[in-house]
Amino acid sequence: MDKEPISQRAENAQVMKRILQYIRPYTGLVILSLVLSVLTVGLTLYIPILTGQGVDYIVGKGQVNFQGLLAVIAGIVASISVTALAQWFMNHINNKITYRIVRDLRVQAFDHLQELPLAYVDRHSSGDLLSRIVTDIDQFSDGLLLGFTQLFTGVATILGTILFMLRINVWITLIVVLLSPLSFLIAGFISKRSFAMFRKQSEARGEITGFTNEMLGGIKVVQAFHHQQEAQEEFDQINQKLSEYSLKATFFSSITNPATRFMYSAIYAGVAIAGGFSAIAGAVTVGQLSSFLSYTNQYTKPFNDITGVLTEFQNSIASAARVFALIDEPPASAEPADAIVLTEPEGRILLEHVDFSYSPENPLIQDLNLSVKPGQRIAIVGPTGCGKTTLINLLMRFYDVQKGSIQVDGHDIRQITRQSLRTSYGMVLQETWLRSASIRDNIAYGKPEATMEEVMAAAKKAHAHSFIMRMPQGYDTMIAEGGGNLSQGQKQLLCIARIMLCLPPMLILDEATSSIDTMTEIRIQRAFETLMQGRTSFVVAHRLSTIQTADVILVMNQGHIIEQGTHEELLAKKGFYANLYNSQFAVEES
Repeated sequence: MDKEPISQRAENAQVMKRILQYIRPYTGLVILSLVLSVLTVGLTLYIPILTGQGVDYIVGKGQVNFQGLLAVIAGIVASISVTALAQWFMNHINNKITYRIVRDLRVQAFDHLQELPLAYVDRHSSGDLLSRIVTDIDQFSDGLLLGFTQLFTGVATILGTILFMLRINVWITLIVVLLSPLSFLIAGFISKRSFAMFRKQSEARGEITGFTNEMLGGIKVVQAFHHQQEAQEEFDQINQKLSEYSLKATFFSSITNPATRFMYSAIYAGVAIAGGFSAIAGAVTVGQLSSFLSYTNQYTKPFNDITGVLTEFQNSIASAARVFALIDEPPASAEPADAIVLTEPEGRILLEHVDFSYSPENPLIQDLNLSVKPGQRIAIVGPTGCGKTTLINLLMRFYDVQKGSIQVDGHDIRQITRQSLRTSYGMVLQETWLRSASIRDNIAYGKPEATMEEVMAAAKKAHAHSFIMRMPQGYDTMIAEGGGNLSQGQKQLLCIARIMLCLPPMLILDEATSSIDTMTEIRIQRAFETLMQGRTSFVVAHRLSTIQTADVILVMNQGHIIEQGTHEELLAKKGFYANLYNSQFAVEES
């Protein structure tokens, strides 16, 4: 038999140790479940003794001990009743243990996801992360529940039947015990091969979840570009891979049952033959033989259940390993113990010799220097991929600089708590995000304690009040997932209203009016003019006509600030910005 790789065996042992750590808080319930399991098994195994006694009370025609039979029947009824009650209570406890462990694991995984750096989320599809937190934990739950409900009872049944069989006849018991390891060898051989398939199945399941989630999110684009056939072909490839892994995993797991059942039938036949000769020789009574055969059947049945549990547990371990891999991902760098809490920032921002790249082989921002005075309005322009959005990510500390520093009011932002830094900024992005909640809840997302009057005032400033009042329930209208019942412009107006409500000391506007009609944009720009008064503001814009009043315009290209100044100063230089402006103006004129 091939040996399992040491690394894989060590990984499985590590996963099992982690699982036991989650079980430890519920040790009391586990002990109670074990006690009930032993009670259930003990009473179940006592019934064949009573049955054997009943058989021996029937000696022959006209020689029946009815008084003894009635006592046996009463004992059997009592044993069955207590067993049923104990088993029901044990199953209830096992369900409680399992689902509490799953709850703890899922909460920890989701909480840890909030602490992971944005770089990790960018490297993994949302579907894969969703699959780990939902599907993989469900798979783990199924295996864990089987372990509690069948593993405990199975082990107790095996030990109990051996003891009861030894009381009847030692030699026949040895036949049963000596043939049993063959079943374990068969089950072990199969389970080691099924684990690899279950692991690949979990990975393929995450891949297909991610692809489906991606296609559903962009179904309009897929249909608009008539890409349905290509999407279907790619889905079929992933689905075929999942199907092959699932088929192989199911094949290996399914042959366990018939293989072990064959062994158990052989054991049962051996006991019947040996017991028959023993009964003829007078070593055991007919009633004892019937009890022994009943114990043999009860002895072999848990082996079949346990091998099934072990096979399912292979799937659970593979799923748990993926969840633990997520939990083990290092979180965003820890904040220092004496981290500064920004309370009323002035908005003085300094970037000194900043370097950053998403991958070492593709440098992006190099030796970037910038000094922003409190209340200044900074516009950032440049071609696609020049580093505008990356600069915003660095200011918000979604990513940390690799060299140099970024300071707010004289403090390195790595010495400032992330919460106080990010709440000091109000951010409106081109890509809108709304929760599946009411319009009021979405506007008040950054200020949950806001009154209805404050929410309405913010909506009016954002010019969103009129369309909100036309909605079926006004501010209480529920927004569909992803804002499906709103236009892109309406979603952006709600995001702007969210910022109007919070009134943060610093602003980041990344194409904040890109999806709004021209007339509404003019009104919003006026509202922004008022909002930006006295606030340090960063405005990323493609339409240069919207940032002509900025105090400083930064022209970026390939991660460098190549020009900076006011609109008039940059036009007078007749450089990169002037060419960009004139070409855009010519396009708009044409």
